[in-house]
Order: sequence, then C-alpha cells, then structure tokens
Amino acid sequence: MNLDIVLDTYQPGSAEEARDVHRLRAQIGHADPWARASQLHATGSAIVLHPASGRILLRWHERQQAWLQVGGHADPGETSPLAIALREAREETGLKDLVPWPDPVQPRLIQVVIVPVPAGKGEPPHEHADLRYVLATDQPDTAAPESEKAQLRWLTFDEALAEVTEANVRECLQRIAALYRQLRDV
Repeated sequence: MNLDIVLDTYQPGSAEEARDVHRLRAQIGHADPWARASQLHATGSAIVLHPASGRILLRWHERQQAWLQVGGHADPGETSPLAIALREAREETGLKDLVPWPDPVQPRLIQVVIVPVPAGKGEPPHEHADLRYVLATDQPDTAAPESEKAQLRWLTFDEALAEVTEANVRECLQRIAALYRQLRDV
C-alpha cells in the first residue's frame, strides 16, 4: 500500500502526531517522500513482538546510542511503508517468519512520528518521518543481530519502557502494550 493510502486511513493518536502526519503529507506534495537526499524523508520501522510471551525485541542503535525499534530507509522503487518495515526487520533480526500483528491481513499502522537524526555516515542532520508497525514472530530464539554493534534484546513491555529513553518510542510501546492487553483479555 502506498504512502498516500496509508496516511488516508490512519487516525493520529495526538495533536502532535497529527502535525507530523500533516508535515509528511506536505513532503509528499513537493518531493519523493522516500528520498534520502531530502531533509525530511519517510522511513518504515517496527516493534517485533512474540505474542505467546508478550516480549518485544529492541535493537541497539549505535548512532543514536539508544535501544530502539528496527527499521530504516526505502530501497530504490519501494513505496510501501509496511514492506519497508518488514524487509528492514528481517535484515536486522534474522527472523524469517515476521508478519503484521495483530492481523496479518489488515496491517495496522501504530504510529507516525517525525524524529531528528544526528549527522553521521556522511549525512548531515536530518529528520525521519517514521511509520511504525508491529510485526510478530513465533520463533524468537532464532533472532540474530546483523552485526556485533547492533545487539538485540527481548524484553517485557515494562522492561522496555524502563530501558527506552526516547519519548516517541515509549509512546509507541505504550500503544502496543495497551492493544496487546486488550486482545489478550478478550
């Protein structure tokens, strides 16, 4: 599903998030929203969940010096934020069985947030308009980091909330935890 359609069906969870969606929509009208050369460009990411245990997988991001979700930039020709999140998650975790959660048939965008990215890797400081999903695995023990610097950790929601320092990621985790508890109690 392309970016316009995804944003058309998404309901922001706060006024701040509505402003971020508006800024991303404005970017779509002026340039390729996925182009890394743009000061603001879209990215796709995900929190990986093991539904049976209620644990989530976080990745150490060396550049940000923080435990965050997996995800990243579009490859040439990619226009679906979910497809980008899935590809990136598979590359960064080694998990082959990832599917959208809670419904693989009707994927649910969890959050849209614009985040600052510090300079590095030959890039100036810029912003990511990050579109976040939840991806589920039934094989958590097969997770493997893509490199020594990109360590992975399985955590409960409470452990993750204690570890994560970024307010926007904390908000994302809280949304997922609430949905997980709601569906578990049904």
